[in-house]
Amino acid sequence: MRDLRARPLLAAILMLSVWGCSDSTPQPQQEPETPAAAAATEDPRAAGIRSATASVDGNRIIAADKEPGNWLSHGRTYDEQRYSPLTQINDKNVAELGLAWYFDTGTIRGLEATPIVVDGVMFTSGSWSVVWAHDAKTGELLWEYDPQVPKEWGKFACCDVVNRGVAVWKGQVFVGTLDGRLVALDAATGEPNWDVQTTDRDRPYTITGAPRVVKDKVIIGNGGAEYGVRGYVSAYSTETGELEWRFYTVPGNPAEPFENDAMEMAAGTWRGGKWWEVGGGGTVWDSMAYDPALNLLYIGVGNGAPWNRYIRSPGGGDNLFVSSILALNPDSGELVWYYQTTPGDSWDYTATQHMILADMEIEGEMRKVLMQAPKNGFFYVLDRTNGELLSAEAYVPVTWATHVDLETGRPVENPDAHYANEVRRIQPAPYGGHNWHPMSYSPDTGLVYIPALELSFKYAQDNAFHYQPGEWNTAVDFKQIAPAKDPDVMISDLQAVRGHLAAWDPVTQKEVWRVQHTTSWNGGLLTTAGNLLFQGRADGVFAAYAADSGELLWEFPANVGIIAAPISYSVDGEQYISVVAGWGGAFGLASGVPRHRDNVLSEGRILTFKLGGKAELPALEVTFIDIPEPPPMQTTPEQVAQGEGLYHQYCAVCHSPGATGSSGGIADLRYTNAATHESWDAIVRGGAFLGKGMPKFDHVLDAEDAQAIRAYIVEQTRGTIAFCQSAYRENYPELLDTACTRPQVSVQSSESD
Repeated sequence: MRDLRARPLLAAILMLSVWGCSDSTPQPQQEPETPAAAAATEDPRAAGIRSATASVDGNRIIAADKEPGNWLSHGRTYDEQRYSPLTQINDKNVAELGLAWYFDTGTIRGLEATPIVVDGVMFTSGSWSVVWAHDAKTGELLWEYDPQVPKEWGKFACCDVVNRGVAVWKGQVFVGTLDGRLVALDAATGEPNWDVQTTDRDRPYTITGAPRVVKDKVIIGNGGAEYGVRGYVSAYSTETGELEWRFYTVPGNPAEPFENDAMEMAAGTWRGGKWWEVGGGGTVWDSMAYDPALNLLYIGVGNGAPWNRYIRSPGGGDNLFVSSILALNPDSGELVWYYQTTPGDSWDYTATQHMILADMEIEGEMRKVLMQAPKNGFFYVLDRTNGELLSAEAYVPVTWATHVDLETGRPVENPDAHYANEVRRIQPAPYGGHNWHPMSYSPDTGLVYIPALELSFKYAQDNAFHYQPGEWNTAVDFKQIAPAKDPDVMISDLQAVRGHLAAWDPVTQKEVWRVQHTTSWNGGLLTTAGNLLFQGRADGVFAAYAADSGELLWEFPANVGIIAAPISYSVDGEQYISVVAGWGGAFGLASGVPRHRDNVLSEGRILTFKLGGKAELPALEVTFIDIPEPPPMQTTPEQVAQGEGLYHQYCAVCHSPGATGSSGGIADLRYTNAATHESWDAIVRGGAFLGKGMPKFDHVLDAEDAQAIRAYIVEQTRGTIAFCQSAYRENYPELLDTACTRPQVSVQSSESD
């Protein structure tokens, strides 16, 4: 299939009607065109999209199983089960799956979106909050919308400039933008209908999550806790963009009036300190679900700001509602019930992870449950009518707590997990036992499928912490995440980076089977009635497994790490499987873990499959470039040590710990050329690369600081080159080949199928 970066937009079709009209002769004045006349002259395809999407509303989403060929909401249904009833593709014939079409996104950053499909039209989003509409059968691009997010705003995206998808409702497509706006687009043309700023532009808020729409209200949260914000979720009128209600998730300054009784109650659980100056955190940056019968909207709440509770709330307290699941009345935003997974969280254990609603028999009684595997490593089953804890068990290794007490509903913390006085290695890491990657549920097997992470982290208190507006404010000493200087320890640390696909029984709270993956940060999940479970992996492969057994049934080499969740839909009687593929996210940027050797592409794609699909991806020619010798620079041990601390405070979250090279689309500083070294101060402090998304740091770094960081990078590069020339690389090629080289990919053009 040809490269679709030359985009054939609907606007180009409409332009044909005025082509050649350069006659300067005055024309008779005409009456304004009526809406009926405009509809009659509208491009037929646009008219078809307008008609198909106009009827997407709550009733249609609630009845989604009556039209299984569509994917109308983020999790397909309001219960977010991510289960497709389609069976044309099944465990007996999935080996015949082939590529139907693909689309080159033209992006080099993480892609995390779940597409929406309505009557043969696919709507999805990509890096920098760009939105696309495609013909879901052929892949033809119908329109593109770019919200023109200022590239410098990427500084405030802790976890990449990602977007997890759009919502469609009554002829409009809604997208949250990285710089905090909510935009309503005409589904037929991609033209904006309204655009509202949902956040204070003087604070470092972002939006990366997908909106949800409930009862003509579009619900959106935000992110930015690490940088210092106060979290909330808002509801806007789908028609006008007017704010309908807002619920704050953590209290503000207690000297000022509280917004509601819930905030007054929550304020009593924050003790000591001035958390409101940093913001308090508690951002609602991802998961939501809705129960129409109960009329309850469920939202997941993130970590506190700063992370470290000993500094955030030195007098103790649970710090409500950080790391909590909240049930709200979607009509008013009023709090109905809450459950806190990690009281007084100090480890970035958000509860923003995917929530699934289901009805199941537990101890002989049918219960309406909400299930979540948040970052803290425990799988929770709650009664979603009232928030009662039914069960909680560890789904990954957990060292911060011994168990969850079912009587109190609270975790029993391990005293060794407290890091105020010494460094502690703790599991899970801040990436969690499970991050944003969507789980799925199969009513056929009764199992929940979890893209699990097996990672640990060295926590230490930053005793020199002071709040810096707009900077990384965790009160955790990030120098501890620098790679070990002992090569054997470093190899051991890399070998410990693992991930797996777990099939979890939520009734017995036990793992039924697992697929162990070669590395971590593998993609979200889709389950189908054909006994299939689809997942993209960090090793650049898209795979299908048997949902009942975990048997590998089919694989497709995508050549790029896949982190988003797939969907399934049908057009003209054919079932399709589609996934957005593009490596990045928090782990790709900040972990310092090298890419898998088969994850070579920087550019993203949408990949769509059907039985007997004959399309082919362009052939790749891959060469590997060794790390070049850095330009000469006289350094001192003191300067390098200074640079190491500053680098891990300001740079590591994007460029990776230890300057080992980000694998998520950000520049690998070890490959910095001489011209860039010569312009170092202009880039780091002067903002020369603002247009590329590289912020300036003149407000926190002076010229000496900037040169100290450069000295650290130069010395790290020299050390890496020497290490890569040692026997370690020969002995551990699966770990070190991609750490010691950078793939350069040449993509050969291919003909359209």
